[in-house]
Amino acid sequence: MTGADGALADQSSLRMILAAADQGRRTVLSLQYPYARRPVPVPGSDAFEREVQRLDGLLARVLGEIDILVVGNEPFLETREEDRDSGRMNTFYEALARHVIADRDARLGPAGRTRLYLGALNHLDRPGGRSAAADRWMTFTRDTPGLDGIDVHPHLGSPQDGRHFLDYVLPRLRTDQKFMVTEFSLVHLWKRHLGDRVAPQFADRYGVPRGARVWEVVRSAVDRPFPQQQWDDFLRSNPWFARNGDYLRRQVEAFRGTGRLAVATYAAVQGAAAAREFGPDSMPWLLNSLFCPLTVQPDADGLLGRNTTWTDAFRALQL
Repeated sequence: MTGADGALADQSSLRMILAAADQGRRTVLSLQYPYARRPVPVPGSDAFEREVQRLDGLLARVLGEIDILVVGNEPFLETREEDRDSGRMNTFYEALARHVIADRDARLGPAGRTRLYLGALNHLDRPGGRSAAADRWMTFTRDTPGLDGIDVHPHLGSPQDGRHFLDYVLPRLRTDQKFMVTEFSLVHLWKRHLGDRVAPQFADRYGVPRGARVWEVVRSAVDRPFPQQQWDDFLRSNPWFARNGDYLRRQVEAFRGTGRLAVATYAAVQGAAAAREFGPDSMPWLLNSLFCPLTVQPDADGLLGRNTTWTDAFRALQL
């Protein structure tokens, strides 16, 4: 929301979401407030009132049109440490959430179409992620009747680590609340292997020097996108990727198995920022997406290149 010029209805992302809603698709919108390099506004201040004014313009457009509105994208990553430790971050988001709830209830009633969630918690698989601020976040969620639950973003270093998110949030929710997952991946596992040597069989088949590193092959695909088969062969030649080929299915089944999942969404298309100056220390979001226009050539019929490991699993999960 910060930095919006007030012409919210003209923003392309908002137009796309509202168009999808008009077509009968289920829609989720998350509100992002980037305060990683400046203080979070204090309720009652001029800075806070400016945020509320921007928010009001958005609420007028989306309430009753979209299915779920999430207050906060990744607050624990998008605010300064001192604001998290002091409680200032919590106070800011609690005030915003109360404002959104009051507006939704006034326009639609508490049972209106647009459901409200607080989002999103990260790093619950790490001790530092289960902080006093996170505990307060969950307490506010549980004690606020207008919130239907919490959003989490399990970006993991191991498939088993997803359990930490469920073990943390589920006991802290009301029995009538649910959790949602608008992002999840094994990106931290992929990152640990960027410096690995590529598999010899892949190197020999595609003329890549033996000893080339994984990140160098990804970078070469960014510079000159691979044919679909070459991208498939590259990913599956890496044992750390191949042995997690069922991750998407298993993770969604774990979410669904709780009986408390509202919705889970997955990365659809590679983003340009993830490809920019890709190197050994980059976060390899490029390996997560269903569609891969930045690393894979389109098919002859124009279909976007894809990560077939994920697209096959994604299709199966829709049945």
